[in-house]
Amino acid sequence: MGTDNGYLITLEGGEGGGKTTQIVRLRDSLTKAGKDVVVLREPGGTVISEQIREVVLSAKNVGIAFTTEVLLFQAARAQIYREIVLPSMEAGKVVIIDRSRDSSVVYQGMVRGFGKDLIEQLNDISTKNTYPNLTLLLDVEVETGLKRRESAGAMNRLDMEATDFHNKVRTAYLELAKADNSGRWQIIDAAKSIDEVEQDIWKIVSGKTGI
Repeated sequence: MGTDNGYLITLEGGEGGGKTTQIVRLRDSLTKAGKDVVVLREPGGTVISEQIREVVLSAKNVGIAFTTEVLLFQAARAQIYREIVLPSMEAGKVVIIDRSRDSSVVYQGMVRGFGKDLIEQLNDISTKNTYPNLTLLLDVEVETGLKRRESAGAMNRLDMEATDFHNKVRTAYLELAKADNSGRWQIIDAAKSIDEVEQDIWKIVSGKTGI
């Protein structure tokens, strides 16, 4: 999966699972282990992709059509993969992304109802058929996750969806992870302390990468 040289790790999950914090810690651990690490977020990561992020996640744009949402996420993804992800992997780097193709499968394919097959076709175009080598699902109960987001004061347009939406997202993620037979999905209990989650992630990453 992915290219031969680099290693692609994605962190997925609903809101408030602590992805941002854990990515920083994972980057630091991998760097200490001598790896060349690139950290990105989706949507975002390039000038164009960050501009798209502004549109798609702005709390002002509550009237955005679901189809528009689907295509904007894919546009941002196509740009970041061409500009940064694929060249970095070809150069043998470890790339860590806060959300990638599986977010679209869950949010737009399963929850919004566009269907997994259609979204995966778009994902293949956007990523040039690239899958993560490892996907870490930071799973936490919806109420806990949303409380964390609220206390951090970082609510975006998708955070403001009803609790029912977030429950559907969590269910879809778990369904996707459990149906996987490639071995790339690993479910992490994100309700644990930050340090415990960091240790759980490192155990998996070091085991998979042979560090």
